[in-house]
Amino acid sequence: MTSNQQVVMRQRPHGKPSAADFDLVERPTPAPGPGEVLVETAWLSLDPYMRGRMAAGPSYASPLEPGDVITGEVVGRVSQSCVPDIPAGSFVRAPSGWQSHAVHAASAVHVVDPGKAPLSAYLGVLGMPGLTAYAGLHELGRPKASETLVVAAATGPVGSLVGQLAKRLGVRTVGIAGGADKVEMLAETFGFDVALDHRSANFDKALRAACPGGVDVYVELVGGHVFDAVLPLLNVHARIPVIGTVAHYNATESAPGPDRMPMLMRQILVKRLAVEGLIVWDFEHLRPRFVDEMAALIRVGAIRYVEDVTEGLAAAPEAFIGLLEGANRGKALVRVAEP
Repeated sequence: MTSNQQVVMRQRPHGKPSAADFDLVERPTPAPGPGEVLVETAWLSLDPYMRGRMAAGPSYASPLEPGDVITGEVVGRVSQSCVPDIPAGSFVRAPSGWQSHAVHAASAVHVVDPGKAPLSAYLGVLGMPGLTAYAGLHELGRPKASETLVVAAATGPVGSLVGQLAKRLGVRTVGIAGGADKVEMLAETFGFDVALDHRSANFDKALRAACPGGVDVYVELVGGHVFDAVLPLLNVHARIPVIGTVAHYNATESAPGPDRMPMLMRQILVKRLAVEGLIVWDFEHLRPRFVDEMAALIRVGAIRYVEDVTEGLAAAPEAFIGLLEGANRGKALVRVAEP
């Protein structure tokens, strides 16, 4: 029987994760029972939310415990099936985590069509990040033509799609990223009207100049000093879909300085800001429409996406650590095996 390679959490990270927090182990490959399928991973998605699952404490999902396989979504091939509707050889999206094989109930997997798009796209532009961008923009951001939208981490799979979809609505888009190479991607690959480097010394000034009429929609993916710069520029009735706060994921204590919560609450009150958190599974009902729309746009070249591919499951921890530091260019993926 083929062995099952797994990456497990050896211990909870304290601050920035390190290689010492992960273990690579091999275990027997499980066999599916009635109503189940065995999925062989081809592609593994790496996403910032995984850092939150490694921390103890209440959240929207149960935390990992030491020894657990790291949470994650994959696309893979069904190698054994006890489900007539999902025969062996089918390609599926599944919550297998960081491992080469996993058994799932039929209800936990979703068949994907490699004829519509490459399999890897179902973890990025057609997957969880893409649906997050779609719901965040259309359901929570609700931009109107000629409004100004700002998004940070804008070369990533969520931010880059938000910008492109907003442009199709006639919205003025301001993308923020870290480093000259990513700023170039914002303009040349993803078509943002303005591209800014949050690492530059004059970032606050440049952002003000880029938003002379204020900001109507701010898609929050980062937090930190980017949010600090955007907050005073928000217009009355601005909308803020809160999708992530990557700048704080490795924090081990509260930020220093005075309590700024009263100032934030006053801004929410005075400007009547609509601030709403987004967890993607609340919008699962949108997925069929989203996939059909995005696949059609991808086929005609109207939507672009970039993938940052790491080879082999053993390299996943290093790639994940880099992701949290902004080292990736585009959607972070691990190619575990050829499908």
